[in-house]
Amino acid sequence: MSAQHEAQMTENPDILENDILKMSPLILKALLKDHSVSHYFKAERNIFWATNDYESLGSGYGYLAPIMPELITGERGTIIQPRARKSRAVQQQRVQDKAEVFTPAWICNKQNNLIDDAWFGRTGVFNTETDDADHHSWTPTTDKIQFPDTQGRTWQDYVCAPRLEVACGEAPYITSRYDATLCDTVIPVKDRIGFFDRKLRVVGENTTTSEEWLVWGFNALHATYGFEWQGDNLLLAREAVLYSFKEHYEDKFNEELDEKKLENAAYIISWNLWQMDGVKCVVPMSCEWVAPTSGDLFSGAIVSAECPACNGNLKKSHIGIPCEVVEWKRVTLKDPSRTGSKQKTYIFPKMNGSVKKTDNKQNS
Repeated sequence: MSAQHEAQMTENPDILENDILKMSPLILKALLKDHSVSHYFKAERNIFWATNDYESLGSGYGYLAPIMPELITGERGTIIQPRARKSRAVQQQRVQDKAEVFTPAWICNKQNNLIDDAWFGRTGVFNTETDDADHHSWTPTTDKIQFPDTQGRTWQDYVCAPRLEVACGEAPYITSRYDATLCDTVIPVKDRIGFFDRKLRVVGENTTTSEEWLVWGFNALHATYGFEWQGDNLLLAREAVLYSFKEHYEDKFNEELDEKKLENAAYIISWNLWQMDGVKCVVPMSCEWVAPTSGDLFSGAIVSAECPACNGNLKKSHIGIPCEVVEWKRVTLKDPSRTGSKQKTYIFPKMNGSVKKTDNKQNS
């Protein structure tokens, strides 16, 4: 491991938006985009704050205001902080407002292990848990992961199996770059326990060239999903997934991942981690400020509206903006499209489990 890479693994776990901007303005632009709202209004729209925590900073930081690059870079490049670094007062307020309580990494590991125990039909596939009276941890397995001799249980099947973290916050179940309850250090790649980290470990163990790794790394990314209400959390989650993709590659090949590959990864992430009210399955607050008329959609105006489902405290039939989710085609060495093409675009399943497919041409 190079000295530069070793330093990277011990750096501040908080990803700075100024660093992303230096890397590529297109990456930051992608990480802020909201595809569902953009398609609904037929205009480019970003995720929005969905919290009052930043209102004191002035214009552009209100609850419904979109998060723009200029608001979180430059002199204000450190205003978005992981939960563990927010003030105690802000943490407590977010608990009251949205029941925001983050899970320690060791619990994330236990729950992800349960999923893998069921998938593999055995325990201890990725690590061994340690539970003492005052300490909880895990020790990664060192041997190459062995896969069941069963149809549908190859390493490629594991990498491409869709996984979703609901109300993902900063995405601790997806990737454990840091313990979300501490945010004190970057966890080394080999010790990470998120379900995306596990997919990338499998990719690393079964590929030899960077070309192969990228094909299956993008397939792993295609199969990684999460949604979140608050915009600052969603941005932190998107950043964490992007940096984990980058760090897993660099850990294996000891070379930097180039800017174009990162831009492609950011594009996928902007689709797969989206802003949503997990109860209503629509963009947060959109039942209150969207009027579904063609004239308003064409102009992109935000109009106050009444939602019968909200008024009746119902779980279905909300009039808010529906959330669009992509099912990606598998990337192959013969067709190594870095973003992959969209196989289907869905309206996110409603509470009754129904799924509505939308026109691919409208969502390209």
